[in-house]
Amino acid sequence: MSRLKQLEARRRVLLERCDEQREELAARIDAFSPAALLQGAGIAQLRHPLVWTALAAMLLFGRTRKALKIILWMRGALAFARRAADLVRRLSELRSARAED
Repeated sequence: MSRLKQLEARRRVLLERCDEQREELAARIDAFSPAALLQGAGIAQLRHPLVWTALAAMLLFGRTRKALKIILWMRGALAFARRAADLVRRLSELRSARAED
């Protein structure tokens, strides 16, 4: 009888985990729906300079592979610049905090 109770308890735990994963998956799929992309952040992403650069590159080069390489390079360069700017900002905050002490 205890074996049956153990199996039932394990089944309940697994069903709960499946429900959680199902909800998470549904939320992720909803994030990619056209309606979600056209709201707030989706429209802001259309204004991003990389989007326009990508479109221009594809039109100018006519070669998707070359355009994608350029886009990926620019994305990496922008990510590096963003990190460098964050580092400089944090260093200046530390210097100003030390100067106040």
